[in-house]
Amino acid sequence: MADILVLDDVADVGIMIKRILTRKGHRVHVFCDEEPALEHVRKEPVQMAILDIKLKKMSGVEVLEELKKINPNIRVMMLTGYPTLETARESLVLGADEYCVKPLDIDELEEKTTQILAK
Repeated sequence: MADILVLDDVADVGIMIKRILTRKGHRVHVFCDEEPALEHVRKEPVQMAILDIKLKKMSGVEVLEELKKINPNIRVMMLTGYPTLETARESLVLGADEYCVKPLDIDELEEKTTQILAK
């Protein structure tokens, strides 16, 4: 199974995602702040990141850019409660693999995670 980083400014969302994906056998590392999340990826590579678009200091799109500089092969799923065509397009252009809208559907999260990791 995979090492997955989750970055969401709402701790409960990260905890929920961790619970769901841990049951599927993944190791999930949850962060609410951008800097510790990026530092984690620099020290311990992960196969996939799940990023909220709206964060505290940076946008999820900016974090996506940084992650791709650290590891160009990292797989990324973007999350948002405020979907726009612009953010979806920008995320995909920068290398995101998928885009999910909150509130999260558990089956959709599991399915998209499996598809992303199979690439």
